[in-house]
Amino acid sequence: MKSLAQLGNDLYSGRTSMPFVARRKIWYIVALVAIAISAVLVVKPGLNPGIDFKGGTEVTITGVASPSEGPANDVLNQEGMSASSSVTTMGSSSVRVQTTELTKEQSDSLAAALAKAYDVDAGAVSATTIGPTWSSDVTDKALRGLVIFFVLVGALIWAYFRTWKMAVAALLALVHDIIITVGVYAASGFEVTPATIIGVLTILGYSLYDTVVVFDKIRENTKDFATQTRSTYAELANLAVNQTFIRSINTSVVGVLPVASLLVVGAFILGAGTLRDIALTLFIGMIAGTMSSIFLATPLLVDLRRREKGVREQAARVARARGEREAEASDDPQALAVLAAQPVAAPLTPGRHLGVAAQPKRKKKHS
Repeated sequence: MKSLAQLGNDLYSGRTSMPFVARRKIWYIVALVAIAISAVLVVKPGLNPGIDFKGGTEVTITGVASPSEGPANDVLNQEGMSASSSVTTMGSSSVRVQTTELTKEQSDSLAAALAKAYDVDAGAVSATTIGPTWSSDVTDKALRGLVIFFVLVGALIWAYFRTWKMAVAALLALVHDIIITVGVYAASGFEVTPATIIGVLTILGYSLYDTVVVFDKIRENTKDFATQTRSTYAELANLAVNQTFIRSINTSVVGVLPVASLLVVGAFILGAGTLRDIALTLFIGMIAGTMSSIFLATPLLVDLRRREKGVREQAARVARARGEREAEASDDPQALAVLAAQPVAAPLTPGRHLGVAAQPKRKKKHS
């Protein structure tokens, strides 16, 4: 069995190749199914917007000896607010109550009742009210920030790679990441808070970085692809994904492990809060971003470019050249075996991306 290092070398050189591009229809189907499931989850059970997005009053009780939801629920039942309220324990000494927007008098009355129910001082109970105007403004700014992010990212990729098709492929992969992240987040039942939005923007940057690394390798491999007849554009693009595959997996693992630790700490030790919200978003998004960079971005780019005249003509030349080489080697079994053993998607330039073993050999000097 090959070691990870040996596998990485073989993928980089082209001696071993995973058909990421050739099997793109499978990846598309998997992605569409995942997107459909996520869309259903967004509708039912649906997202659970926090107080920052829907408005209302939040009362927090700190310094509780044995935090539990029972006393708060009893108070809400007495006040007639149980139907429109939620109670959550936070960590080992706090309880949070969220309800619809209350007047100053109602808020003070609820705070006093909660302080009595949990046997704490009045100063240990704090109440915050967020009106509908503020919550609507937060929602609008979050959506506006997401749109601006997409516009700027698309323009940057277009300018850097000098082709709008790479920008479109990268943005489609990002849309996939957003939908998957939102769908799983909805299934979790966690509240959507400003920390959630920050997490979404963060994972988009992470996914984009991974995609740009792959695209940069594609640009390097296909720089002069039209001048050779050994590999098509699709094959060279597939080689680029193989060359960056191990790096993408390693980067993802290194990034996901500490985020998973934050998620465990936030969910099971500290209770509900900012740490848990952002950790779950990052955990889902980083995994989805890695998958989209490997299985979606490059296949989408190949499909966007395969109808170009230059790409089609070069692919036809490659097919003809391969037929001629096979015909020439058909009378020589040894030459045919050597031809069959050559990696299809290996770069044209001798020694390029092939490692030390394939570098040009220097002639020995005779004394």
